[in-house]
Amino acid sequence: MELEICGITKQYKDKCAVDGVTLTLTPGVWGLLGANGAGKTTLMRMIAGIQRPTSGSIRYDGIEIGTLKEAYRDIFGYLPQEFGFYPGFCVQDYLEYIAALKGLTKEETKERIGTLLERVSLSKVRNKKISRLSGGMKRRVGIAQALLNEPEVLVLDEPTSGLDPGERVKFRNLLSEFAHDRIVLISTHIVSDIEYIATCNAIMKDGKIIATGKTEELVRMVAGKVWSTSMDGRELGVYEHRVSVVNVYNEENGDVKVRYLADKPVIPGSVGEEPRMEDLYLWLFPESSGEDA
Repeated sequence: MELEICGITKQYKDKCAVDGVTLTLTPGVWGLLGANGAGKTTLMRMIAGIQRPTSGSIRYDGIEIGTLKEAYRDIFGYLPQEFGFYPGFCVQDYLEYIAALKGLTKEETKERIGTLLERVSLSKVRNKKISRLSGGMKRRVGIAQALLNEPEVLVLDEPTSGLDPGERVKFRNLLSEFAHDRIVLISTHIVSDIEYIATCNAIMKDGKIIATGKTEELVRMVAGKVWSTSMDGRELGVYEHRVSVVNVYNEENGDVKVRYLADKPVIPGSVGEEPRMEDLYLWLFPESSGEDA
């Protein structure tokens, strides 16, 4: 089972949103990490077959997805950043509608909706209109619809937006279990979503994939650049413009512990720290802003 992204480019009039991306996805959880505007959403929409690339191709098990057509949609699940629904739909009706579109039998529909609503903690609101749900609950409905047909390829664009910390943990556990023999691609700029569950990560910047690898491999890019020290909080302002601050923790004695990024120690008393994905993200995207392409 392979999803091959072969040199795809998406060119708009004045912008190249995706620039010659080549990537081969195999079973497991893949993280697609990048700042807003990196091109992640455009890439995922092309993988979903919603947009066509300007050049290049996407193949599933050696066959271009445009040739597979319905056969590809049958094994594909997708959660966009904003998923659409009719305002009058309650959760149960919406999922039954999606199940019908995906060709599930009545027996499959009943069983899978019941199981998924339990897994995403929505059983108690199954008869409530989606339009009246909280943002986090709507997101969980979106996750459920993407999983309904038990897809071989699952693509999730910013899936944990609006979820509280507890729901994020449940979601990560669900995906880890689901991805055992499936391809799962998660696009996010929230590092904790993928740091511990991703089999492999791809980092996207300015429309290009600039690095791929396991978490422990990628963080080596910032080895020797992560430092920490304790200091008087009143002195922090002196250094904030000289280093990239990752975290600041208040200590009981009134000092603060600062974790920061720099080519060499800048603040007196600094010691080296083991790098994490959050450090790598902030090193690569120090001023991430704007909307995703």
